[in-house]
Amino acid sequence: LQEERLREPHNQTTVTEFIFLGLSSDPQMQIFLFSVFLVIYLITLGGNIVIMLVIRADSHLHTPMYFFLFHLSFVDICYSSVTVPNMLMNFLAERKTISVIGCIAQMFFMLLSAATEAFILSAMAYDRYAAICDPLHYMERMSTRICVQLVNGAWAIGVFHALLNTVFTLKLHFCGPSQISHFSCELPPLLRLSCTETLTTEVVLHTSFLTFASISFLLTLISYIHIIFSILRIRSAEGRNKAFSTCSSHLIVVGLLYLTAFLQYTKPSSVSSVVLDEIFSIQYSILTPMLNPIIYSLKNKEVKTALRKMLGKLKFLN
Repeated sequence: LQEERLREPHNQTTVTEFIFLGLSSDPQMQIFLFSVFLVIYLITLGGNIVIMLVIRADSHLHTPMYFFLFHLSFVDICYSSVTVPNMLMNFLAERKTISVIGCIAQMFFMLLSAATEAFILSAMAYDRYAAICDPLHYMERMSTRICVQLVNGAWAIGVFHALLNTVFTLKLHFCGPSQISHFSCELPPLLRLSCTETLTTEVVLHTSFLTFASISFLLTLISYIHIIFSILRIRSAEGRNKAFSTCSSHLIVVGLLYLTAFLQYTKPSSVSSVVLDEIFSIQYSILTPMLNPIIYSLKNKEVKTALRKMLGKLKFLN
């Protein structure tokens, strides 16, 4: 049947919309999941908006590290907003549908957000390297111009990565079935529904993902190898702890990102891939954007101090 679909795509009915099978078909479970993911989304929006407002409001946080954190929070809002609102509507809808163009657009913005986030985290690692390993030239290495270029570069890579995969996806023909065993439009489930040859698109997807993920990971790894050696050379325990504390939040966030990616690509084929794909998708597209502001606000004294100041001003105004 699959060979027939590949041979004669033009004789088949063109699919104009996809149906999400989602996380559950049980109505009561869907209401429960709606409540859970609504709370997660509100925390994500609230946490990241607060981080952005605090950074803008406090002049002490107008430094390269917080410049990158501001943009990371913005990307996290975008990343979460690409999938969660549509997901929430589908929990309450009888027909959980999305148009083919809408699905490809959602995929584009997911790829854009994921790649941009990875490279902003790499820029943050470089910032910590410059602060700890070469503090005398820190302001020269991390000037406003260089910081803006690093963020623009992250967005440019994200756009290129998303466009590259989207262009090849637009060439696919869908003629049925139209059910996606997922809650969002990620490329691998779409490839399984195509009536046309998907080898080229699969090669592009895996090559681009491995290339950009490897570059981002290596940039972060190299920065932290230098950071670790510099910290170990600090004689006082207090100095080492202080240097490490400036990196701890970033290390946790990077660890979450790359651990999920590692598990995604090393999971055993014997385990249900649909269930694991959904779990990993929830982790990196829904939970990580929520956890990032919590990690940075709990682990960062400067952010906590700035937040208390802002809350104090709000109380005073009332």
